[in-house]
Amino acid sequence: MKKFQLLIALFCFSVALNAQKIGVVDTDYILSKLPQYKEAESRLNEQIANWQNEIQALQTEYNKKNAALENEKVLLIGDQLKIRQKEVDDLDKKIKTMINNRFGSMGEINNARSNLTKPFQDQIWNAIKTVSEKNTLGIVLDKSNNISVIFLDKRYDYTDKVLDLLLKNSNSKAVESKNSPGRSASEIREEKLKIMNAKQDARVEEQARKKK
Repeated sequence: MKKFQLLIALFCFSVALNAQKIGVVDTDYILSKLPQYKEAESRLNEQIANWQNEIQALQTEYNKKNAALENEKVLLIGDQLKIRQKEVDDLDKKIKTMINNRFGSMGEINNARSNLTKPFQDQIWNAIKTVSEKNTLGIVLDKSNNISVIFLDKRYDYTDKVLDLLLKNSNSKAVESKNSPGRSASEIREEKLKIMNAKQDARVEEQARKKK
């Protein structure tokens, strides 16, 4: 019975696909090519590295104190032993709490990554919507969203069209803000250069993908 239901579902899905124009995009690839995202991700990775170094330093301190306590335990009595043991235990607890708060499933890093990607995801969604309407797409699949694409005809891949639209919009915003206060001419030129480099990188990778 389950096999029959699965066949019916696959048949209905196939009919739906045949009735509508389909497009496929790779949002992870698009995200990796956005200059602003790469800058923000770089800052986040730098913060993560600082946190890792801080935890490593505390772990080294803990290892030294714990080793010293084990070596000197026979010489300590009464409150001396309790105080030293409490210092080691408190440091161990501090390290575990810090790891959980920063690297746990609900930690600062996950929250930071979510806050980092959300505005770019919104931009990508709006660009996909624009490209879909322009090309009259009824269905758009995301290769990055756990969808296994065994074969994809290039004419159904709209990744580059979405990326080009996003980079074009970014370039337009840079031009519009050219005379905005607080931004020097060198900063504007640097931003334009980054956008141009991102476009070039996208073209090179696209050519490489075509050759494959």
